[in-house]
Amino acid sequence: MSEQPESVGEIAQLYLGNILYALESCALTLEADGKATDAAFYRGIARKLAEAHGRSKGE
Repeated sequence: MSEQPESVGEIAQLYLGNILYALESCALTLEADGKATDAAFYRGIARKLAEAHGRSKGE
């Protein structure tokens, strides 16, 4: 039996694809509402998460 993830980082890594999808969905809705700056903010968060994941895969 494998260990359950316990830290925030472990859980975020496990569900990263879902988190990135949700952030993009949020950004699309904000754009449709005319809130491009807010959309860019959430896309920035997604970009940071994706980049960090890419770096961790290179270890």
